[in-house]
Amino acid sequence: MRSPVCTLTLVLVDRWYPSTKTCSQCHTEKDSMPLSERVFRCDNCGFECDRDLNASLNLEQAAS
Repeated sequence: MRSPVCTLTLVLVDRWYPSTKTCSQCHTEKDSMPLSERVFRCDNCGFECDRDLNASLNLEQAAS
């Protein structure tokens, strides 16, 4: 039995895209975000989540 072929799409995002510093909800960009800061908190809309999760949501939106 053959397994179905999976089709993948590669999407390139600019290396310097500020995915960590940008709010995935309102898209406001922070001036800076030190690596030691592990929770993203948006000063504009109050959204709060894990820093890496926020970055992944931004990259997902950039790819769509």
